[in-house]
Amino acid sequence: MSYNEFVGTAEITDQGIRKHFTKWKKVPLQSVIELVANGFDANAKTVHVDIEYSEMDGLVSVSVLDDGTGIDIGSCDEHFSRFYESSKKDDDDLQGAHGRGRLAFHLLCNDAIWFTKRSEGKNAKISIQNGTLREFRAAELTEREQIAALQNSEHGTYVQLSNFTTNLPTIDVITAKLQCEFGWRLALNKNRKLYLNGEEVEVPDNQLVKKKFQIEDESFYVSFVRWFDKPGVEKSYNYLVNSDGRVVFRQLSSFNKKTDFYLSTYTSSKWIRTFDKYSSSLNFTNEPLANPNSPIYKELLKRIYQVSSEIYEQFQIEQVEMQIALYENKGFFPEHSNLSDDERAWRRKNIKSVVREIYVADPTLFRNLKPKQAKILIALLDKVLVSNENDDLLDVLECVLGLEGEKLSTLSNQLSKTSLENVIATIEVLQKRDMAVYKLRELMVRHYKEVLETPDLQQIIEKNTWLFGNQYSLIGAEEADFQKIAVELRNHVKGINTLDEEDFEHKDLEEGLNVEGVRRQVDLFLARKMMAFDSSNRPYFKCTIIEIKKPSVALNRKHLNQIKDYARIIAQHVGFSDQKMKFELILVGRKVSDSDYDIPSALETAEEKNEPGLVFSQDKGRIKGFVKTWATIFDEFELSNHYLLEKLKLKRDSLEGETSVSLVSTLQEEES
Repeated sequence: MSYNEFVGTAEITDQGIRKHFTKWKKVPLQSVIELVANGFDANAKTVHVDIEYSEMDGLVSVSVLDDGTGIDIGSCDEHFSRFYESSKKDDDDLQGAHGRGRLAFHLLCNDAIWFTKRSEGKNAKISIQNGTLREFRAAELTEREQIAALQNSEHGTYVQLSNFTTNLPTIDVITAKLQCEFGWRLALNKNRKLYLNGEEVEVPDNQLVKKKFQIEDESFYVSFVRWFDKPGVEKSYNYLVNSDGRVVFRQLSSFNKKTDFYLSTYTSSKWIRTFDKYSSSLNFTNEPLANPNSPIYKELLKRIYQVSSEIYEQFQIEQVEMQIALYENKGFFPEHSNLSDDERAWRRKNIKSVVREIYVADPTLFRNLKPKQAKILIALLDKVLVSNENDDLLDVLECVLGLEGEKLSTLSNQLSKTSLENVIATIEVLQKRDMAVYKLRELMVRHYKEVLETPDLQQIIEKNTWLFGNQYSLIGAEEADFQKIAVELRNHVKGINTLDEEDFEHKDLEEGLNVEGVRRQVDLFLARKMMAFDSSNRPYFKCTIIEIKKPSVALNRKHLNQIKDYARIIAQHVGFSDQKMKFELILVGRKVSDSDYDIPSALETAEEKNEPGLVFSQDKGRIKGFVKTWATIFDEFELSNHYLLEKLKLKRDSLEGETSVSLVSTLQEEES
């Protein structure tokens, strides 16, 4: 029986071929992987790998069968004479090592034979030996001479390896490797199947998110697949897939450099049918262009990036929480056994938060540390975070980690929130303060006539001086001296300690004057001197004096004149003549009298100057007077803490039905 037979030679030396496989020398399994890839690259729907071991676990046989298009023996020169180039080169659906993968067999054995069959009925075999890799022998076969595995097939290729020079790992290891290498292909097209010794190789573990995007008049269906393990040598790509499940175009994802994050996206759409990756952006027809430069494709990439970012953020959260839990189980976080329960809990929560942010900024930092090193680093971070050295810490981390752009910004934002004041402004403190504001609001709205100046309001304010700023929580020796002088000055203000009829609204006059102690003013007065800086960064002493009127009093021009007198005395006092001392005098009451003209007029003028509450300014702005109602103070607190309060999603207890006695009692009991 006659048939054509010929010998060909690759356009490279035998030594040159072997040099290209240096990186695979210790990975003989790569020879099998390349044969599987070649099968899928030939449009195979199914690939079977069969490996037989002897009783001594030595290799007996290895074969790879696919139902692809087969090899055209008439074009053998294109397939086997070229090395490191092939017709596959510009096809985004292909995976094999272009033009050289077929010769990887020499890593495993001495002899390889390709039996192949084309749909037009052509049968052939090609053989190559390890000793002469650059030479191949091809021959046509009759149907009868074709190997049994292909005789009942319309087309396909069967590769048989023999005379093994090394061994392969166990079947379990090979299965895991095939999953890793071809998982993306199996996920891409559910019709593709890969079998190892008759057992189907499953798609590896992954997280699947499906989205539908409507862009102009086109519908796009996108599958986001996050692989739990890196899918072989395949990078993270955005794939465009046609109705046959083949890749029409692929583009590298923006997430390839994210540690341990592997994401593939597969997009299908009728729009893809006309996609031409070589088409230019120039269009001389009215037909919309389906190519990489089209507006629709750019919008698609934008949508894909947005969802991919959300998946990555969730991945980061999962990773860092696992790491935090590991550190906690191993005792890496300081115990703070000498601290109170509340402070110990806050310190633990604080250091976890910072470790979390640093981990997100650069996951490799903690991952590359030995246990003892990680424990020392966490302890040092914990110490620095409750000092005033946060900026220095950021400088060190920036230098060590080499952070740039977004990572540096993220870490900076976290560290900027972690200062001494954060020890006070914990979640628990905010909750207590938020509740205190609501209870005070209840007092001022519903029970203001029943509240006594002493001990009710005085003790409440003394326990909640934070309402006027955290700077009032502590008074040092210098401030005490200033306060003493300020009290003496206060005593020189006419009528500062007495009340008369004009202090009350007419509708409240009769009832108000019958309240016990009504003609005595509340004995509450706050003063503080502290260092501050102006817009030119020049230091000065900011002196703040707060005068609080009892809730049943309606603020009017009399009280405004009192703080104006106060300002006049300060301006004339030798102890306050230093130009580097600036004063804020703040008058606080429940409300401004409806019949008063002076205060509303002054406040209206202040709004134009963008200084809320300002009622007068003297000595070129060195002394300023402000009027604030409790409602304004409560609103300022809620506005300044709006973000945190929203995040806390506070569940406030209903205050309906609470009496003034219960409200006063709870506000005096706990210091917020």
